[in-house]
Amino acid sequence: MSSIDEIKARLKKNWYQFINENSKRFTKKIIDGSSPPSLFVGEYGYPHVRVGPMVPPYHGDTSILDKPELWLGKSMEEIVNYRLNLLKGTMIHKVNKISGRYIESLQDMALSKRAVETTMTLEKIPSLFLNDMILSNSNPSEIPVIFSAPVKEFKIFPSNSDEKIEKKYYDGDLLASDAVVELYDNSVDMTSITKVLSMGMLGRRKNRKLVPTKWSITAADDIVSTHLLKKIKNNTILDSYLVFTFNHLANYYSIIFIPDDVWNFEMIESWIDTNGKVHIGSDYESGKNIDHYPSIAGAYFAARLAVAEFLFKKRRMASVLILREIHPEYFVSLGVWQIREGIRESLKLKGKKFETFDSALKYGISKTSLSIREWIQNSSIIRNRKQKRISDYLN
Repeated sequence: MSSIDEIKARLKKNWYQFINENSKRFTKKIIDGSSPPSLFVGEYGYPHVRVGPMVPPYHGDTSILDKPELWLGKSMEEIVNYRLNLLKGTMIHKVNKISGRYIESLQDMALSKRAVETTMTLEKIPSLFLNDMILSNSNPSEIPVIFSAPVKEFKIFPSNSDEKIEKKYYDGDLLASDAVVELYDNSVDMTSITKVLSMGMLGRRKNRKLVPTKWSITAADDIVSTHLLKKIKNNTILDSYLVFTFNHLANYYSIIFIPDDVWNFEMIESWIDTNGKVHIGSDYESGKNIDHYPSIAGAYFAARLAVAEFLFKKRRMASVLILREIHPEYFVSLGVWQIREGIRESLKLKGKKFETFDSALKYGISKTSLSIREWIQNSSIIRNRKQKRISDYLN
């Protein structure tokens, strides 16, 4: 694996190349290009938030720039570069005001099946931010954006709408949670669902409002996984312990399925910093959905969705323990999509079967660099499993 300095050097090289190739476009207040489509709703200042389109300064099929479902197997440099190609237009908007030309244009864009031709007129020439601060986790909820400027006017040109989403958009009597589930059941990807949820396009008409992008992603993962968990509770219990392992983007996963007639789910995250110090966070639910917002935030629900999908497809019931180890090379937070998609991909592989929980746990932990003791001390599932002592696992 490349060192942090090597990755940073390649990132900067890509940025400078992009800037040089498009420098003339950035001297104008009018930016036109094909949006993937991409849009965002910020959370700062809520209920008055920044909302706007994200547009590259060129035309063509740009869908890859904002489609995490297509990013698995891509390098950090490639993924960050996708996002850096998008220029962010911003306008302060009250979340419960979802009418007017600007918001309606963004909603039309969110309905689109493919890239949308757009013209964005800015109040000033885009600002350029290119420094080492962009290479930090100071704002872990958002992949860095180089260019950003207030929008004066925004226009889109007609594109084909997704009929599945359009139907829910015009249904003003359907609950937002039911709309999300129905879209998912009709094979609409999670990225598209979160965009329309974020733009206040789902739910009962009188209750609709803009939802910060970060919140909408977590909400959609939570809603869909809760829906699936209700369906699996009467399934046949898994007949053996199963362990899946996977790594990408300096994230290492061990997913342990435990035969059980009661749903238990736990995700433990360990971050290893550049000094080798380990930071651990975890959250847990037993018998019912978690009753608080997880300390590990949206990662929890993204992971829960992936394992709930697996159990639903296999028609099995089990508890699940996920160990996630994050290495220093993952120094730019790319979003919780990489957790959802990474675990989804791992569960396509053949899991390793075990007869006992102890053997499954030891195998899963062997794929990480932390000790058995460190994982056990931070796990409710392990501690509750037959009330064993830590020493029992170390023998």
